[in-house]
Amino acid sequence: MTSLNPIERCALIDLTDLPRVGFRGVDAAGWMRERGYALPEAPNQAVLSDDGTLVARLSQTEYFLLGSLADRGQRIAAEEAGWQLGEERNYLLPRQDSHAWLQLSGRHVADVMAKICGVDLRSDAFPVGSVAQTSVARLNVIVINAGSAELARFYLLCDRASVAYFQEAVLDAMGEFGGLPVSIDNLLD
Repeated sequence: MTSLNPIERCALIDLTDLPRVGFRGVDAAGWMRERGYALPEAPNQAVLSDDGTLVARLSQTEYFLLGSLADRGQRIAAEEAGWQLGEERNYLLPRQDSHAWLQLSGRHVADVMAKICGVDLRSDAFPVGSVAQTSVARLNVIVINAGSAELARFYLLCDRASVAYFQEAVLDAMGEFGGLPVSIDNLLD
């Protein structure tokens, strides 16, 4: 029997240093399509692009973009730095300082979340590409199923000022599954 590495079993990784940004407005979708982003068809869905950038649609006109590990989020950082208010109804929503970004991965992600969240996040009810804006450990959290056939993975976006509390709550819930905090270096080549 082969043992699973922590990322495959149950791991929490802090991705907060990777760039992320939001855009909102009736022209936001067109603006992003012009830049080559694939967009989710409906609110509370997410799409992972070929370059590893994830676009989550939070409402009819609001999008949250998460940078790729492959380029260390440079594409997203450049979008934020280059954005300018113009005639389009597309408004920048800086998210670097407002939202912490954690990755919960491994075969026990739904079991861990069941201990701290009232929403059913099992794969049958919450398939890859699903987004839930809900309460987790008494905080407002955006949960994104960013998994793949190889690895179950949830992105957890919470208030940055509460990230220490939130990490402790998630780690406590992970305890019975042998979960561990893992460095982002384990994901980078």
